[in-house]
Amino acid sequence: MLKKVSLMMLGVIMSFNANAVEVQKLPEPDKNSDLMKLINERKSSREYSTKPVSLQTLSDLLWSAFGINDRGTRTIATARNEQNLKVYVVYQNSIWAYDANENSLVKVSDEEIEQYIAKQDFVKGAPVNLIYTGSDKDYSYFHAGSAAQNVYLYATSKGLNTIVRGYIDKDELKDKLRLDRDEFVIINQVIGYPES
Repeated sequence: MLKKVSLMMLGVIMSFNANAVEVQKLPEPDKNSDLMKLINERKSSREYSTKPVSLQTLSDLLWSAFGINDRGTRTIATARNEQNLKVYVVYQNSIWAYDANENSLVKVSDEEIEQYIAKQDFVKGAPVNLIYTGSDKDYSYFHAGSAAQNVYLYATSKGLNTIVRGYIDKDELKDKLRLDRDEFVIINQVIGYPES
């Protein structure tokens, strides 16, 4: 059966290649703008110092992730304008929820949750951990990805390291973040300065 499926796939590929005669070569990307330079320099990093991140930098990070811009809309697009993403931050040994409307942090808990986030050694001691949560199984993942990409670009512009991670204890974090029944943890983003 497997051999038959493999032969069928080979036939489909050969048929496709026989019909694919036109190729359009694109011009090289123009990487001269500030945005294109940031996209070009964006990277994931697994090296973090314990150097603190200032409140101003944290404010900028959170606004980039899911803030409210000067037009009164979010800094990322959301499907059907649901805006159901939530951003939590572990900062200075406390858990906070980001309130974009007030541009403020609302304390959730002082409980230590590093054990549920730092399943890889490089995460331990990083000054900022964002946790993205949602309630829409179809679109919340898209929203979290958009927010994380904005954070990547901001972090790159400020010389910060960052990485998105799924290797976290989502069930325990759901409890520690006090999420509603229909809410779930999507992903974690570690942020901090490079090791000197």
